[in-house]
Amino acid sequence: MTPSWTFAVDRDELTRTTVAHGPEVRARDGEAVLRVDRVGMTANNVTYAVLGESFRYWRFFPPDGRGLEAGWGLVPLWGFAEVVASTVAGVEVGQRVYGYLPPASHLVVRPERVDGTGFRDGSPHRADLPSAYNAYRLTTGDPAYRVDEEDLLVLFRPLFFTSFMLADQVVDNGFYGAAAVVLSSASSKTAYAAAFELRGRGARVVGLTSPGNVAYTASLGCYDDVLSYAQVETLTPVPTAYLDLSGAPATRAALREHLGDHLVRDIAVGLTYQIPNIEAAGEFFFAPVGMRERAADWGRDELDRRFSVAWRRFVDALGDRVDIQVGHGPEALRTAWLAAVAGRMPARVGQILRL
Repeated sequence: MTPSWTFAVDRDELTRTTVAHGPEVRARDGEAVLRVDRVGMTANNVTYAVLGESFRYWRFFPPDGRGLEAGWGLVPLWGFAEVVASTVAGVEVGQRVYGYLPPASHLVVRPERVDGTGFRDGSPHRADLPSAYNAYRLTTGDPAYRVDEEDLLVLFRPLFFTSFMLADQVVDNGFYGAAAVVLSSASSKTAYAAAFELRGRGARVVGLTSPGNVAYTASLGCYDDVLSYAQVETLTPVPTAYLDLSGAPATRAALREHLGDHLVRDIAVGLTYQIPNIEAAGEFFFAPVGMRERAADWGRDELDRRFSVAWRRFVDALGDRVDIQVGHGPEALRTAWLAAVAGRMPARVGQILRL
């Protein structure tokens, strides 16, 4: 028998963690068991925890039945898992899937809408949650998958989908009439992937980052200009759209003071600094909404095709600009989580966990 384990964080104090151990996980009728294999840890996962209540991220993987008391939460991760048990036709032991996973050794799912591309988890507690997070994609039915790029898919794919949909919205709206698009937290993977999609398609693309990350961010080649946060006042006062991936109130205040009426759009995308000041922005971007709309406009196959083309272009341009660090087991997961919460992960580093 292989015992199970679950890594959890205190929902009110994110640096407080625990590991709960349990018995072997079995598949009942209508269920399949996924063994979580390879996941990533980025600032995006911290955002899931910060917004866990308001955006219902805590509800995807409830702690019930995992030996955890109330108050603990399972931070969603993206990565690969292997089917190790199944009672569902079409979901076979040995299949490898990509999707939304718990910080744990196993996940029990109730596969529905099974086809050659994968399935959706039809567990009752996920029924009213955003459908994009309930899909599990077979590696054999995924046009973006390459076995030697699993780490990049783990680290970038969920972020790149956000970036891809964000850029699509900005371009579709004619850059909101802006001559410049400014992105905060410009060294973050979501920001520079969005910048990669936006650059050369209309407005000038400017990145704001901390002084220590300016050189690295500029080396990515995704921005027309890269400035430190202290250099906001050097921005040319032209119609500007602000894509806020940091959530830092001081940056928003500085931009508003410097640009005044030239700030034509203010969109919150993420919360790198864990300050939930979405209310201070003009609007909030939520990728699953754009994904649902484009799936209706283009059809799911065409959306997948366009994403895959953009993904291949991005990965080919990325080259060796990311240093992959691989850890193993729950203790490495804890270390990676605390580094993410503290903002200690260098921009160049990508953290992969083998569970």
